[in-house]
Amino acid sequence: MGWIADASGLDPGKILAGNLDGASSDVKDWLRAARADVLFEATSLSVGDGQPAIDHIRAALESGAHAITANKGPIVHAYEELRDLANARKKSFLFESTVMDGVPIFSMFRENLPAVHLRGFRGILNSTTNVILGGMEEGLSFNQSLAGAQQIGVAETDPSNDIDGWDATVKVAALVRVLMGVPIGLDEIDREGIRELDANKVRAARAAGNPYKLVCRAQRSHDKVTASVRPEQVPLTDPLAAVTGTSSVITFESDIFPQLTITENNPGLKATAYGMFADFVRAVES
Repeated sequence: MGWIADASGLDPGKILAGNLDGASSDVKDWLRAARADVLFEATSLSVGDGQPAIDHIRAALESGAHAITANKGPIVHAYEELRDLANARKKSFLFESTVMDGVPIFSMFRENLPAVHLRGFRGILNSTTNVILGGMEEGLSFNQSLAGAQQIGVAETDPSNDIDGWDATVKVAALVRVLMGVPIGLDEIDREGIRELDANKVRAARAAGNPYKLVCRAQRSHDKVTASVRPEQVPLTDPLAAVTGTSSVITFESDIFPQLTITENNPGLKATAYGMFADFVRAVES
């Protein structure tokens, strides 16, 4: 139906009666009518082009509002443009909830690790595949484990972005672009999902002490970064092996800190919302 806004407030009686006079499908009209100071952008990920989130964020910044998003697409497809636009308008473009929910990864580097040179990172950044692999280790087939993940709300009705590695690949691209300053494309990341993993093979790997995980990697070599997302067997001595369920982990390698690891243990839905709230506080306090 689009948006309806009135800076002086909406009449609940008219809304309940279905009177939506003034509704518009143009976000620019909505921003103008609402006189918005901040736009929260939370549309679904479009892997191929990052739309309509990019247009929403661009419109917010051009109208003089801060832009906060939980959508990874704009970071991968238009980060530099939107960053420069935000700087030109003296507004904030923030996106803490795009990777590891509300864990302060981007703000940690931006605000607390000045001048640190990031050489690379590795981690587990997709909870759906982690849950599926865990179910397979416990005796379920791939399809049974996927159905269980969908039942608890971890996996989408169409889980392709997760099980084919696209969600993790987009997160890797976002981290590389923002934290390493290299505009890597999705097609430059070596991607392989878990769709073809055999359940018996997954159980055997766990029994042997080398469980399968969908591992995200990026490594800098001079001015180039190579990156991958693929199933790997990791030894039980590796911090990645201990990450189960909806948990996530990432280990950064830098010139100052050889190994800086952040683990998120089974977050709830509030974690993503908190990431957007924290960005809101940063924006209005800046």
